[in-house]
Amino acid sequence: MFERLRAAVNAALDAATPPPDWRDLRGQLHRAAVEGRAAVLQIRDAVTRTERELVAERKQLDDARRRGTLAADVGDTETVEVAERFVARHVERVAMLEQKLGAQQSELGITERDVDEVVQRLRELELRAGVPSEGSRVQPPPEVDDSALGAALDRAGREAEAEARLRELKNRMGR
Repeated sequence: MFERLRAAVNAALDAATPPPDWRDLRGQLHRAAVEGRAAVLQIRDAVTRTERELVAERKQLDDARRRGTLAADVGDTETVEVAERFVARHVERVAMLEQKLGAQQSELGITERDVDEVVQRLRELELRAGVPSEGSRVQPPPEVDDSALGAALDRAGREAEAEARLRELKNRMGR
């Protein structure tokens, strides 16, 4: 997801050198901003899901520890061994989910900064071109159809990938 946003931003920035028609660049920056905001929403949803998983996993870890303690109190060594295995699994899963959450939060921060940068560049371009300030605000649509959004993100990703491949091919050919 982050790679698609980065590719869209890079495509918009590549289009800025040499200066193309400002409307084309504005369109590219606008699309990158909209796609970036959609990516931010998706990452936030993923963070929320991971936080819920982590809460549930911690509860299961506490339950396994409690069961092990109860089994040890009554002298049930077999149940203690089973509980210890479950505790080990849950400890490992909690650690993994904490790492995952940290990575997602980092990705969210980076993506938000990238989106802010794109929006700022869009505003600067519009100021230089004399576009009324009303149009300078890039707002996500009030109600976004997930299927349409997914299709737009996929299309943008494919377009950015195709542009990157074309640039690479041109570089190889010495153009």
